[in-house]
Amino acid sequence: MRVLGIDLAWVDSTATAPANETGVIAVDPDGSIVDAGWTVGVDETVSWMLAHAADDTLAMIDAPLVVTNQSGQRLCEKQVGQRYGRWKVSANSTNLSSKRLGGVALRRRLEELGWQYCPGHGGPPTIGRSVSECYPYTALVGAHEFGYDDERPVYKRKPKKMRTAPFRVRRAGVADDLIKRLDALADADPPLLLRSHPATESLVADPSPIEDHRYKHREDLIDAAICAWTGLLWLRHGNDRCQILGETGTGALATIVAPARPSQLRPMA
Repeated sequence: MRVLGIDLAWVDSTATAPANETGVIAVDPDGSIVDAGWTVGVDETVSWMLAHAADDTLAMIDAPLVVTNQSGQRLCEKQVGQRYGRWKVSANSTNLSSKRLGGVALRRRLEELGWQYCPGHGGPPTIGRSVSECYPYTALVGAHEFGYDDERPVYKRKPKKMRTAPFRVRRAGVADDLIKRLDALADADPPLLLRSHPATESLVADPSPIEDHRYKHREDLIDAAICAWTGLLWLRHGNDRCQILGETGTGALATIVAPARPSQLRPMA
């Protein structure tokens, strides 16, 4: 089954403002990357997905796909903090008042085109085209392959007490270290072959930039790669290596497929 890793911009394009970039990666079961790059907006992302999907495809998307709560935080987001908080991982709150619902729009478009939303409680899909939600930070601290045993890498948000200029330098160094760990997944089970496509090979070959815009461009592709490997891991090991955060029951459930260590699997209210 082919896997699409998508680091979706949470706000879609409007008539007056384009969306931020979305990082996209298509990976075959052996870890070979068949396409990688960036899209802008839900329409362009859907077009890319249709162009690179196989008959059997799992799309793993870093964005809220199902949002039904009027206020507050989704249960899956609450459980991220409960189960991964020790590693300094938490999730943003999403509800029907949020303006950042590009993932919901993407899911609905895909369902109109015959894709199935997979909440994941029954394990990964085996046939057809499916879409599930993931969160890269849970993979980084939940999969032992990355080696982040104590806390998440600081390659995104600036710590409150750190000045901007030194943070940019530190961020670039942390990102380069993360890329080395992603590159080492070539020998993992399942593998991810970053060097098999020019766009992802450049992550390995080129140092991370300091300037914000160029760094964000690179970060989106890094997160897309993590999303893709999360999908490969789930397909390979199922719920032995991943847990399903969020609602249970029937219907469209708001869930996150999250790689997990044994200590992160404890039940939570």
